[in-house]
Amino acid sequence: MSDWYFEYEIQVNRPGLLGDIASLLGMLRVNIISINGVDEDRRGMLVHTDNDEAIERFRTIVSTMEHINVTKFRQPKLRDRLALRHGHYIPRDADEKNTFHFVRDELGILVDFMAELFKKEGHKLIGIRGMPRVGKTESVVAASVCANKKWIFLSSTMIKQTVRNKLVGDEFSSNNIFILDGIVTRRSSDERHMQLVREMMNMPCIKVVEHPDMFVQHSEYKIEDFDYIIELRHHNDEEITYEIMEKNHMSESDSFGGFNF
Repeated sequence: MSDWYFEYEIQVNRPGLLGDIASLLGMLRVNIISINGVDEDRRGMLVHTDNDEAIERFRTIVSTMEHINVTKFRQPKLRDRLALRHGHYIPRDADEKNTFHFVRDELGILVDFMAELFKKEGHKLIGIRGMPRVGKTESVVAASVCANKKWIFLSSTMIKQTVRNKLVGDEFSSNNIFILDGIVTRRSSDERHMQLVREMMNMPCIKVVEHPDMFVQHSEYKIEDFDYIIELRHHNDEEITYEIMEKNHMSESDSFGGFNF
């Protein structure tokens, strides 16, 4: 029993093309779980079968159909499932395969993507790059809700500049999502906060670090330690720079004074 992701590019968009493919799957007793257009001229299907031999027969037949070009035929990855739900693939960096790009108009698919990552057990270190007020923190919180996980801020500027130096009760659970602001943590002079961060980094849990490039500066951590890097922009051409963000954090600290607990 297994799921398969089948994607094809339409060469000739003739009437009945989808019906022919669906009928062929039906004759081979392969069930269609979901189907959607993917980008402009491709269609994707998530299918399920109890007989992998039927899948091989289907693959052989569709590869000879002249009106389509099979582009993907594999066991589904997370990006395949999300492409089916949202109608397009999440852009990924050509050189750094673990770096994914989003714009603010795609917050829905970003939340969906992170929620799927949060549902998986074990250690996962996720970095989020982005300018102020683009939706980084809100997306992490929304994804935690979707994944039915509790979120814990170790450091943040969401309301005031906050630095945690201890956790209590069920906050120690490895089932929680731990969120920290890399700029705030890097600038913190509270050794108890840094010890708490080290403790969380060693736990088999999910950690989300906003501004990961600033977090790794002058620390024992490296950007290569991150399993995923997410870049969120207001628009595709926006440059992510840290000079403005550090000034914003300085002014917030001066205005609010910050607080530790």
